[in-house]
Amino acid sequence: MTKIAKPPKRQIILEEAAKLFKDKGYGGTSMRDIAGQVGMEAASMYNHIKSKDEILDSICFRISDVYIAHLREVEELPLSFGEKVRVLIRLHIQLMVEDGPAVSVANHDWKYLPNARLTEFTTARRQYEKGFAALIAEGIAAGEFQAVNPTVALFTILSAVRWVELWFQPGRSLSAQELEDHIITMLLKGLEQR
Repeated sequence: MTKIAKPPKRQIILEEAAKLFKDKGYGGTSMRDIAGQVGMEAASMYNHIKSKDEILDSICFRISDVYIAHLREVEELPLSFGEKVRVLIRLHIQLMVEDGPAVSVANHDWKYLPNARLTEFTTARRQYEKGFAALIAEGIAAGEFQAVNPTVALFTILSAVRWVELWFQPGRSLSAQELEDHIITMLLKGLEQR
């Protein structure tokens, strides 16, 4: 019988820190809190992580990198612009369902990054938003979408999807797949019957 390898301590620290940051906020969470959550002495944690800032940096940039990688992959798919937007929305929701605490930290606590990294993060965030908005604009130009402001469309989509991190819990009456389907229907087709 093969043993299932435990995740490295650093990964466990990052996962548990994300949960604490989501629940208590970055400012309300101490290294001692994180150590207690992972069952370590605070001093021992420094063998795996340098600081609370490093934890925040790792979480925020990992999520940012995933979003940007998703965008790059979707841009290359041989799909209509409508399908590309659907795929991006699904990927957003899947990441929130699978890694909700880290997504929440990247969405809310990024502002606590040290200045140089804060600038880098906001640049990456704008890059993602610009790429997503470009897909919408291209879909409008191709006649696939209504002629709306692409930036308004982008932030409506992102705002509408963001609440998933606060509300969705596995085991509710709605599966993750149903959640994706309903959100996409609402965002891309609306409530009105056609």
